Amino acid sequence: MQTATIERPIVQDMASVPTSEELVARAAAMVPVLRVRADEIEKARTVPADVVQMFKDAGFFRILQPKAYGGWEMNPIVFMRVLSELGRGCCASAWIMMILGVHNWEFGLMDPRASEDVWGENDETIIASSYPPMGDLTKVEGGWRLKGRWPTSSGSDHGDWAFIGALEKNEAGIPIDRHALLVKRDDYEIIDDWFTFGLSGTGSKSLLIKDAFIPDHRAHSMIDYKLDDRGANYLFPFAMVFYSSVSSVIIGFAQGAIDVFTEQMQVRTDNGSGAATRLSPYVKDRLANAVAKVRSCRARMEQMMAHCTQIVERRELVSNDDRIHYMLDMARIGRECEEAVLTVYKCTGARGVYSSNAIQRYLRDTLVAANHITQDADNNAGALGGYLLSGELPPLMYEKPKQA
Repeated sequence: MQTATIERPIVQDMASVPTSEELVARAAAMVPVLRVRADEIEKARTVPADVVQMFKDAGFFRILQPKAYGGWEMNPIVFMRVLSELGRGCCASAWIMMILGVHNWEFGLMDPRASEDVWGENDETIIASSYPPMGDLTKVEGGWRLKGRWPTSSGSDHGDWAFIGALEKNEAGIPIDRHALLVKRDDYEIIDDWFTFGLSGTGSKSLLIKDAFIPDHRAHSMIDYKLDDRGANYLFPFAMVFYSSVSSVIIGFAQGAIDVFTEQMQVRTDNGSGAATRLSPYVKDRLANAVAKVRSCRARMEQMMAHCTQIVERRELVSNDDRIHYMLDMARIGRECEEAVLTVYKCTGARGVYSSNAIQRYLRDTLVAANHITQDADNNAGALGGYLLSGELPPLMYEKPKQA
């Protein structure tokens, strides 16, 4: 958490900051362009620089960025609504906007010197990440030494820094904390190993760190959730913001599939009878039930953020009881959106299997996104059930071990 103070004047005119509605409208206006480019992006296995620049120009990277470094420091729900719109157009592009953009929120949790290192000269610098604790972390004087290989760093081609996850262990080798460490681009190598059947365009390659020194001010605990003087929009739990950002972009994927399905069924005719497909009660039923699932997911996310916003604006912390319930609410979004896309996809018949039909890409991208660790409905259900029955919380998730 924040341990130093750097005085920086806020030079931008905050009166010119767009509203949530304006930002969502900007995202919606991009959907047709992103839909056209989705096939190209998938084949390239990376989102091109001009698409990232389009997101920059729209202000999407500033939504969560601290005001002192050119950002607008908005409530995370604004970012989530934008992601849900972008996901309707190109899943890969929306995914990397989500991954790369949510990192700007993370700086609100850190020592301000980390922000100065990254944005002191250029407040448009982009940060990649890979949070799985795959490598070796050693405490040394003034910081940490880090080495290892980390997978699935989405949008890593665009990052000049990366947040890397690692476990801190005690002398007995038992994990006592989970850290995110900010690593310079010069200290890691990008390994092109992202060959997948979905979300191929995200360029989620591996990062290799042979040996890097990370000063203390560029690291923070992802578990140690406590009250300090940071702004209210940075008082949400770390995992809540990250999990729900993933969930929100998946809502966009599912809505995109519904959009394509609706367009196709409005003009399609039955091969046998020649009747308009839109008149089929089977088609109507599947469409409506898919819509209901996606609307339910969006409503849960909005309700969670509204409730937690009231809490943090009172300068209180979100309780573990609320957090463990909301984690399952968010994790189930991947599963339910996956079900929604499958519901309409099964109605497309043979036409849905062709690579020229966009709906199959929404299906594949949603299936891959729903496999993300943040969408693990099974383990989160087990965690909630165990908590309700015994009061126990899963280790290294909601609080540090008592002996740490």
